[in-house]
Amino acid sequence: MRLLVLGGTQFLGRAIAEHAAGLGNAVTCAARGISGSAPPGTRFVAIDRDRPDGLVALGQERFDAAIDVSRHPGQVRRSLAVLGGRVGHWTFVSTTSVYADTVTSGQRADAAPLLAPVGDEVEHSGPGTYGAAKVACERAFSAHALICRAGLIVGPGDPTGRFGYWVRRMRRGGEVLAPAEPDDPVQFIDVRDLAGWIVRAARDRLSGPFDAVGPACTRRAFLDRCADALGSSCTTTWVDPDFLDRHGVARESGPRSLPLPLPDAIGDASRDVSATLAAGLRVRPLADTVRDTLRWLDTAQGPVTGLTAAEEAALLAAWHAERCYRPSGP
Repeated sequence: MRLLVLGGTQFLGRAIAEHAAGLGNAVTCAARGISGSAPPGTRFVAIDRDRPDGLVALGQERFDAAIDVSRHPGQVRRSLAVLGGRVGHWTFVSTTSVYADTVTSGQRADAAPLLAPVGDEVEHSGPGTYGAAKVACERAFSAHALICRAGLIVGPGDPTGRFGYWVRRMRRGGEVLAPAEPDDPVQFIDVRDLAGWIVRAARDRLSGPFDAVGPACTRRAFLDRCADALGSSCTTTWVDPDFLDRHGVARESGPRSLPLPLPDAIGDASRDVSATLAAGLRVRPLADTVRDTLRWLDTAQGPVTGLTAAEEAALLAAWHAERCYRPSGP
């Protein structure tokens, strides 16, 4: 294929470009170029999709397929207006954050309700509008496009540090603080598996919405498998979400956080992905992702976000103290 990746210099976009080039496709990465370089074996073209003439460097080229990872509706609409007639098949990488119901388990991409999109006057997504902006981006595409709603993307190169937190933490061993409940779901996808599926789906001109994430497992199974993959000895202490909230532990990401979704968001961690698996998604063993991520963290000094060891120890001490304290009297 002659494949255009709008992006291609960071994490998922880069993994897509690398995978496609490795299969012998002619890959063009079109981006501003400020977040990284294009992978070896690909062609880089500098563009700026915030400018009316920002795609002029692509000339009148035609592509068998194009993949867009943008979160900004204005960029998406501009690209479709300029390139739409010169691309055989479009893939838009969206997100499971487009869904309005974050509590109900087992929802499917073809039936779950979406958030209301941001208005046409909104060019860029901002704080609190990420999911709604992605809905607006989705609506710009025709029914022939593939709408790939990615879940939590993990693996080597992850710039968020969320999965990396658990890899580093389970390697350290000992008593591990984790958000209850242990049987709540966790759902994620290795970036390399997602990239491979997207390239195959573009080749096959797959269309419609799909949740691009692996099958769910429990929190307990997730942490146990991480520990087993690293040969670590760990015991898990499950703490209530209200305790974490009272002690200022952030949800899902950032400093002083435990980056796993809490029960009020388990709908985002329990998608029914049977249709995606039937459409060719293949998921590698978690142990491989864990070990490869640790190797990348150690060699590339990849980011880790979450509790520090001292913060975790203080929280564990506070939790045990609260559990042991029993007030006397009525």
